[in-house]
Amino acid sequence: MADSQSLDALHAQSAAELARRADDLAQLEALTQGWDEAQQRVLGAIKTGIEELNAEAFKRLIRALKDEPAAAPVLRRAVRDPLVYQVLRFHGVVKEPLEHRVAKALDDVRPFLKTHGGDVELVAIKPPDTVEVRLVGSCQSCPSSGETLSEGVEKSIRALCPEITTVTRVSRGAAEHGAGPNGEQVVHFVSPFARQHDAGWLDLCRLADLHDDQIATRTAEGRELLLYRHGDSVACYDNACAHMGMPLDGGAVEGGSLCCPYHGFVYRLDTGECLTVPEVQLAVHAVKVVGERVHVRLRR
Repeated sequence: MADSQSLDALHAQSAAELARRADDLAQLEALTQGWDEAQQRVLGAIKTGIEELNAEAFKRLIRALKDEPAAAPVLRRAVRDPLVYQVLRFHGVVKEPLEHRVAKALDDVRPFLKTHGGDVELVAIKPPDTVEVRLVGSCQSCPSSGETLSEGVEKSIRALCPEITTVTRVSRGAAEHGAGPNGEQVVHFVSPFARQHDAGWLDLCRLADLHDDQIATRTAEGRELLLYRHGDSVACYDNACAHMGMPLDGGAVEGGSLCCPYHGFVYRLDTGECLTVPEVQLAVHAVKVVGERVHVRLRR
């Protein structure tokens, strides 16, 4: 414990020293802002030359240490020092951890996904070359989700993580894919992203009749449905637990999840995913909101 505390203190000291030196360099750089173009070019050439010389020296040093088995653990400990790590990163000797680069890649693509009511979650990184992601919100069942994955998420990850060759989409369950009995793609997202040309939409109720972050039941074509409203979005499921088919509307809602009142199975109300047994999921129905009306399209 004492060794761990000493190491933490050393890292904190190194991080503070790094911040101080970075601030000093920033102040020196600010002094040159008024220099003319020729002076700026000379300064830039000197700076680049020094950086390239340092980078080459660091690379040779690292290569020499890597060839010594006893030096490898010492080198790994040294790189954990924030000051050493940031300097080596600056010179391209070490890379930012893969986890950080993948997270940054997903952050880069999120603004685009969110304009369409969707998002992406990192599920797993499987070294050396595979990343698993999950599309959520409107992206999870959009007809163009394959294009979203390949042209958006995958490109963003590969741009920052060239060692990643495979980006795999992980589903929350079979219901997410939405394949109906005739092979049609079931849409499960809220207006304006629901496909207007799909047939079979039923006008179910007013949006105002549904209380925010609460559940309600309605009946359509002889089926009892469970509705969950969150803001302007609505999710719709059969009012039947995936465990034994018992009605769910008597269950407790907490933090966007619903607990079955009979056997305690817990479900995410935004997706129908079972948190108790991930292999099962509620039967999902497509929803769209048109004006103040909630429409559903029942799976057969």
